Amino acid sequence: MTLAGSLFPIACWFLYTVLAGLLETVRPSLSMIMSRHRRRWVENAVHRETPMDAILSGNLMSSVSFFASTTVLIILALFAVLGQVNSVVEAVNVIQPEQAITKADVETHLILVLVMFVLAFMAFTLSLRQFNHFCIMLGAAEYAEKSDKEEIYVITALNTLGARNFNQGIRAYYFAIGMVAWFISPLAAIVTTVLIFGSILYREFFSSARMLVAGLKIKGQEDKQGSAGY
Repeated sequence: MTLAGSLFPIACWFLYTVLAGLLETVRPSLSMIMSRHRRRWVENAVHRETPMDAILSGNLMSSVSFFASTTVLIILALFAVLGQVNSVVEAVNVIQPEQAITKADVETHLILVLVMFVLAFMAFTLSLRQFNHFCIMLGAAEYAEKSDKEEIYVITALNTLGARNFNQGIRAYYFAIGMVAWFISPLAAIVTTVLIFGSILYREFFSSARMLVAGLKIKGQEDKQGSAGY
């Protein structure tokens, strides 16, 4: 049960990506809808010479950099906790004496948490790299009256890939709440993870923000290439 409680949050973290992809085939997610607006951004950006697009791109990269740096601090903190496992075991056994948590249980759980945040860090750094490529491509685009559709597609795809990897890293923080709940009890970890899973699905597919963006009618949007494949 203790091992199941440790594995369940990280398994759901990976499962969410698969399930969300399946749901997107029947109902566009908020991320998919926003990808279409990313295309609109690029289409408008190549027709204007203002610093606004550079500022927006810089804000995106700053957000990713913040989470990447924070994740590094969490990884270092986890290494420090691994050096004090005996103290953690004593504390956990006080919280849940009926489970008789062993040192191996705590070490396994902490290593899984460490793996989760290492993968999250890799997702953030990949996102940062993709947003960097997006900025370069956007800056290299020719500001002509008639834009290159293929170039717009590539620039938009880079932006969308960066956003998807950023979201993957952010979800690690959500599911890490379930990993923290494990210290209360393995059952608490499972229940918390299920609630988080449902909450994220709701926000992505049924939230008021999703309905507002989905209900926005853009003239000529139906004639443009969709973004589901990015």
